Parts: sequence; C-alpha cells; structure tokens
Amino acid sequence: MTVYFNPFHQLRSEMDRLLNGFLGSTTNGGAYPAAGRGQPAVNLWDQNDALMLEMEIPGVKSEQIDISVAGLDLTVKVQRPDIAEEGLTYHRRERPVGDFTRVLRLPCEVDSNKVAAELLNGVLTLTLPKAEVAKPRKIPVSS
Repeated sequence: MTVYFNPFHQLRSEMDRLLNGFLGSTTNGGAYPAAGRGQPAVNLWDQNDALMLEMEIPGVKSEQIDISVAGLDLTVKVQRPDIAEEGLTYHRRERPVGDFTRVLRLPCEVDSNKVAAELLNGVLTLTLPKAEVAKPRKIPVSS
C-alpha cells in the first residue's frame, strides 16, 4: 500500500487545530461556544412568516438592552454594570460585566417596524416578522 503525502490535508489539520484552540471545538456543527467568550448564547430559527431569536442574558434589565435592525443585520447592545463592592475578593468570576454588542446576520430581510422583544427570566426573545419580499410566494403557471 502506497501512502501519498498531501500538503492540503496537513494545512487543513493545522487550521482545524488553530481554530479549535481559538474558538473552541469545531466538531459541534459550527456552533462555536460564544458564551465561553463573554457573548451570550443565541438560538435563531425560522418559524413560517417570522424569524425567532432567543438570547441568554441573565441579570440584565430591559432598560439595559438596545435592539436595532438595519438590512440583514440585527444588533443587540447590552449594558451589564460592574457593581464594585469594597472589600470583595472574587475567587471565581465567570459572568461577564460591562457593555457588549452582538451583531447577527439574518438569513432574510425582516420588517423592522413589527419586531417584538420580550425579556423573561433572563432570556430575551425576539420575534422578527419577515419582510414581504422575503416571504415565499406561490407563482401561478399559465398554460
């Protein structure tokens, strides 16, 4: 049996190793562990005439959230205040503080005038109705 050296396989292996070290495991279907880097976990799915989004942001109040849609970009800005307490020494601090912005590329255009947001039990839920141009239309065929 003859084994051939392929430099592209080695390059792919090295790139996978680099990305695994930087972004976490890439073996989970491309769902990189954003929450481990201080970004909240997000689920985005298609539900007929709307896109639905859930984002985990525990400890955040609704007035600390700013949401905007421009074209295909959804921007969520969150302000998590760092409450400094005198004499407090953390032994472990994994919950991020400070401001962050998460920009998500949407798979289709949405009607920004009809977007609805709800914050319940630390989960932000967005209903993003699709724009008319993004909704599928039945095309009649004439004969």
